[in-house]
Amino acid sequence: MSILTTWNPIREMDTVRNRIDRLFGARSLVPWTGEETISASEWSPLVDVSEDDKEFVIKADLPEVKKEDVHVTVEDGTIRITGERKFQKEEKGRRYHRIERSYGTFERAFVLPEGAKTDKVKAEFKDGTLQVHLPKAPEIQTKALEVPVS
Repeated sequence: MSILTTWNPIREMDTVRNRIDRLFGARSLVPWTGEETISASEWSPLVDVSEDDKEFVIKADLPEVKKEDVHVTVEDGTIRITGERKFQKEEKGRRYHRIERSYGTFERAFVLPEGAKTDKVKAEFKDGTLQVHLPKAPEIQTKALEVPVS
């Protein structure tokens, strides 16, 4: 199934900016359903967004983030994932030669797709991965229909 979309020059410039950011190692903001709010976070965790017949799933990589430092909220048609990865204190006698990993607060926010049941959202955090499950309303769940061929 293909969906026609209207050309949006601003979205096109964002796509080019994201590609340049990736080229130089910056984290890009990849839209889902065409819209994502942009925040001034110190770092931005990578996410996968998928769907099947029954639900949408957001998977976020949050290595070395504690469960209690992750928050998921749904408000005004937006799902927001926020939190913080804290930098460990410098140990006496330890010298750092390179620090490339990002630390600090983060935020990812996505406009919810049509038909997501916001009152049934579930989130689980295990082994540094957050999974947010957004069930689909029954009327948009796709059902396979066998079509007889004559």
